[in-house]
Amino acid sequence: MLSRPAKELRKLEKIMDNAESYDEWLEAARAYDARSGADKWRQRDQTKLYDYAQIRRRLDALRHHRARHDNHGLLFTLNEGIHGNMGGMGKAELYRPARIGTKVLIEDYVDEIVDALEHIASLDDSEISREEKLDFFQRASHCYGRTALMLSGGGALGHFHIGVVKTLIEHDLLPNVISGSSAGSLVTAVFGTHTQRELEELVKPANLVAEVKKEASWMDRMLFGSGGQMDVHDLEETVARLVPDMTFQEAFELTGRNINISIAPADLHQTSRLMNAIASPNVYVRKAVMASCAVPGVYPPVMLEAKNVHGERQPYLPTWRWVDGSVTDDLPAKRLARLYGVNHYIASLINPMVLVTKDADGEHTFIPKAMREILHKRASKLAQTSSIVSQRYTYKWPRFNVIVNMFASVLNQEYSADINVYPNFRKFDMRKILSHLSESELMELVRQGEIATWKELDRIETSSKISMTLDSILERYGERDLRHVARKRKQKAAIATRRSRTRSSSAAVAAPKKAVAKQAAGKRPAGKKRVARKTTPAAG
Repeated sequence: MLSRPAKELRKLEKIMDNAESYDEWLEAARAYDARSGADKWRQRDQTKLYDYAQIRRRLDALRHHRARHDNHGLLFTLNEGIHGNMGGMGKAELYRPARIGTKVLIEDYVDEIVDALEHIASLDDSEISREEKLDFFQRASHCYGRTALMLSGGGALGHFHIGVVKTLIEHDLLPNVISGSSAGSLVTAVFGTHTQRELEELVKPANLVAEVKKEASWMDRMLFGSGGQMDVHDLEETVARLVPDMTFQEAFELTGRNINISIAPADLHQTSRLMNAIASPNVYVRKAVMASCAVPGVYPPVMLEAKNVHGERQPYLPTWRWVDGSVTDDLPAKRLARLYGVNHYIASLINPMVLVTKDADGEHTFIPKAMREILHKRASKLAQTSSIVSQRYTYKWPRFNVIVNMFASVLNQEYSADINVYPNFRKFDMRKILSHLSESELMELVRQGEIATWKELDRIETSSKISMTLDSILERYGERDLRHVARKRKQKAAIATRRSRTRSSSAAVAAPKKAVAKQAAGKRPAGKKRVARKTTPAAG
């Protein structure tokens, strides 16, 4: 039998799981932390999970310089290191004891850095030169990195992503780098091709309900219409209604967001791609979404299209066809790191594969850890077997070989990130992943996305606050100032290189002359020792 405190905590957990608003969830979460003792844990610096002494020293140093108006000392202290995992403060374990936040010391330290950055940015150029400030902010932004949001594939569960993104928009925490595959690609495209004002209108409850009704109606026609066949034209109509007809470059210029869509090759000898404004600026977003949603065996492979220099639509890589992006690269973390300097990832995970993969946070689903380890080992072994079969036995049948390779790729992928947001799989029948969902079921998925994000909201804010501040400061300075600093930096580097070459050249020329002079001054017959000359007194 549960004790009274345990019953109270269980009751509060149920309130959080069924909350209809963030305020309702937050009130229950605060009560939970107060009753469980998590509040007292948060107030204490000490724990073996991170180097609290180092964080305390740096926090005291920053406050000391601010209090003494020592701006150069403050800049020097900031230059010593701005790191998201300083002293291990970014560990997931630090966010488990409390439902809200982590150690107060960590939160205070992050807030102090943000305040210090804003303070340096606001200083008059006569105190710290504009060039010196910009150089620091660029270096700090490059070293600190940035956060990306990755939306996985997952069929009918895609509406879960809407709840995740909706919550991040409402709390001004949506990263500028977003990727999506399959169902996630459509959500990525919608939120990456509309302005902030349009998105705020879209996620309002009334508008969201109206949109979900359209989605439920479309799925009803698609699955239970004439012949019960999934018609690709219905998918095209939905994509056309939700995503404006623009290229990736045009989407970036409109919103400032870097959207990325994963697509997989339908052919054997091609590799997966990540479509975005850097790698494929002229490709139409709609076509990339259609390709990423082309589930093999359900929808036909898709040919991409792009806008040429005359503004005309034309085929892009016309001999190649593309399918569901989650098959080969559901969470493209490495590519995002290379393209945008991303080193911190939030993943909205609705892919059923998360049930059998290892979790960086250690708590993906209701499946026990021991069972998950067994499933993961078997999945890995099955992936290895599939690869061997593909290489040795099915290479003569290209189509079958493609299917085997896709199967192996799905099993081999890593379905985890720094912060994992995932639905409560107990509340969803996984058999419905490719079936019709009612309006109430779709809205429940959106709500589940909101609740799952509320649980991680403080961690997301603490982890991304510094990088967002740096991006905001650099944006305020503008491209002209950034180009000026970059030009100055190149000039300094060029001058240093010329001086180095000049010194090396002078040394190279001077070395033979010095050697010759030294040899001439000290030249003696070989094998003979130098004998001191005897002097005799002059005759009187």
